[in-house]
Amino acid sequence: MSRLLHWRSLAIAWQIAILGAIVAAALFLRTPQVSGFSMSPQIRSGEYVLIDTFAYRFHGPARGDIVAFHHDSANGELFIKRVIGIAGDRIRIERGVVYRNGRRLDEPYVRYPDHRSFPEVTVPPHAVYVLGDNRAASEDSRAFGAVPDALLVGKALAGIWPPRALGRL
Repeated sequence: MSRLLHWRSLAIAWQIAILGAIVAAALFLRTPQVSGFSMSPQIRSGEYVLIDTFAYRFHGPARGDIVAFHHDSANGELFIKRVIGIAGDRIRIERGVVYRNGRRLDEPYVRYPDHRSFPEVTVPPHAVYVLGDNRAASEDSRAFGAVPDALLVGKALAGIWPPRALGRL
């Protein structure tokens, strides 16, 4: 009898754990399909990406994070870009080369550069400066300015579909 009780307790514990994981996933994860080439080749158009909507509840994004955000709340479109600068950072772009606080950034993820220049800006408090990895085909902070933290949806964690996209970003 004791052995049967042990197995039942173990089965109930597993069921509770699985149910808890499903509820947490439903509340704190999103899986949008990417539309466009602004993060290519890291993230391709048509791929599904796992977004952690709980990531920035207690701290802001870090430089290098790939974030999801709403830029234009009227259409509800979700943008996915890389954080280049956080509050207080000075960002300057000279002939496609990005400088943060006077230092040139090493950006091995940029395969398709944009050779335009942009004047220096200081990222305001409670905001981030974002750029797409495919600079030549990205609508980002160069066009619409810094993104307020309030518009951030979450942190992109991994590609989940199709199978070739599976993995950490």
